[in-house]
Amino acid sequence: MTGRDHKIQAEASALWRQLRSDTPPEGADGSMLLDQILGGLPEPGYERLANPHLRLSNIALPKRA
Repeated sequence: MTGRDHKIQAEASALWRQLRSDTPPEGADGSMLLDQILGGLPEPGYERLANPHLRLSNIALPKRA
């Protein structure tokens, strides 16, 4: 496990304990924990950026399916 993966694992485990008040599942890595925590959340709506210092060409919008 790389240093980055270890940090993600530690942060995801701490978030799990705060939200669920129990220990994370044994053997679950950081991405698996985050998928389980965030998987049930609804997709947020998209609001266009409104900033006088950005031109439309500087804003990357999500691709429409």
